[in-house]
Amino acid sequence: MTREWYMHPNGQIPAYEWNFSDVNPPVHAWATWRVYKIERKMYGRTDKQFLERVFQKLLLNFTWWVNRKDLEGKNIFEGGFLGLDNIGVFDRSSKLPTGGHIEQADGTSWMGMYCLNMLTIALELAQDNPVYEDIASKFFEHFLYIADAMNKIGENNTQLWDLEDRFFYDVLHLPNQEQIRLKVRSMVGLIPLFAVTTLEPEVLNKLPNFKKRLEWFIQNRYDLKRNVACMETRGVGARRMLALCYVTPKNVVTEDKLRCILAKLLDENEFFGPWGIRALSRFHLENPYIFYVNGEEYRVDYEPAESSTLLFGGNSNWRGPVWMPVNYLLIESLQRFHFYLGDDFKVECPTGSGQMMNLWEVAAEISKRLSNIFRRDSSGRRPVYGGTEKFQTDPHWRDLILFYEYFHGDNGAGIGANHQTGWTGLVAKLIGQCSEYEGQGKIPQLIKEDLAARSQLAINR
Repeated sequence: MTREWYMHPNGQIPAYEWNFSDVNPPVHAWATWRVYKIERKMYGRTDKQFLERVFQKLLLNFTWWVNRKDLEGKNIFEGGFLGLDNIGVFDRSSKLPTGGHIEQADGTSWMGMYCLNMLTIALELAQDNPVYEDIASKFFEHFLYIADAMNKIGENNTQLWDLEDRFFYDVLHLPNQEQIRLKVRSMVGLIPLFAVTTLEPEVLNKLPNFKKRLEWFIQNRYDLKRNVACMETRGVGARRMLALCYVTPKNVVTEDKLRCILAKLLDENEFFGPWGIRALSRFHLENPYIFYVNGEEYRVDYEPAESSTLLFGGNSNWRGPVWMPVNYLLIESLQRFHFYLGDDFKVECPTGSGQMMNLWEVAAEISKRLSNIFRRDSSGRRPVYGGTEKFQTDPHWRDLILFYEYFHGDNGAGIGANHQTGWTGLVAKLIGQCSEYEGQGKIPQLIKEDLAARSQLAINR
């Protein structure tokens, strides 16, 4: 996608086949770093020429985002649908019926993640070429400005973070300068978790110019560092952490954004479904979000299966189902938080259960729930095939696994395109990872829950 026959000279990357000009989440730097690390793990070698070549092109794309999707130049980004189709109360890629624009919690968080991915790559390249230390400092500083903007935007300091609900929301910016939070509890408010990375002490010690800049910010820019966890306090292995969701290491502070978001993420009456993390909270089953414009009703209901609206063609739904790619990124982010916080940082999982888990255990539990979509339960049925008896009982078909586009938020049945191996195939990585670490004794005891009981719970709901 970064080659010249796809990328526009201005840095824009095409979105999808029927609208090149729309915008997908900027995950290309994340993917580049993952490919680089996978090769190192598999073959014991690194391809820094590949890393540097793609990094140079992504600098163009990052600049395109900054110039085109930050309407007011305040480090709060728009972006439109960003792959989440009908998740909002309005079509975020079209002209709004209210006028104005939406300041997006997910768009801003994706750019925070983009900054950290580019920072990570720059630090790797800087170990051979000190010129990249300056670029690493640029992305470090840009991340701090985005983190600060997530908490105060506009002249009235209208925040994406809602102090009452303890959750991130999009903000509707009207032509008359009025600002309204769109209080839809959705994946939009969970994506801030993706923006997290750790800084290893040995890397910092190899890069004195970057380390000096980081230390200067810690000592002189309290206004920027206060919303970022955690540049100053060293975690496991003397690591430091940069994250949009602040957390206090070694202390239980209920106001910390990480704890607040995890309380909803791990609530089985909200996001924490039997088969993974739902894209929309089940809270909206009985509490639909309704917004009126000139007497016309716009609403978001919890819909765990197919969409009831024609938004984006009606063949895709982010209002309740489980989607593998964002679940995978959530798992990876929780593992990264654990890498810094260690085993002593624990949260209740599920919320209200009294069961305390560290974040590695939480990530493993989500992985297990996703994997169980494809496994046979105690009655011999695979949740992925729902009520399709041919695939449930016919011996010629029952073991042929299809990789559906997304999954029913309550019973795990596959929905949409059934050969979506591009992202649903990530479940193989999760299964392999659990197997690898269990074999090494790295995953503590997980929650024991009977699959049949979980299926019955979904039926009862």
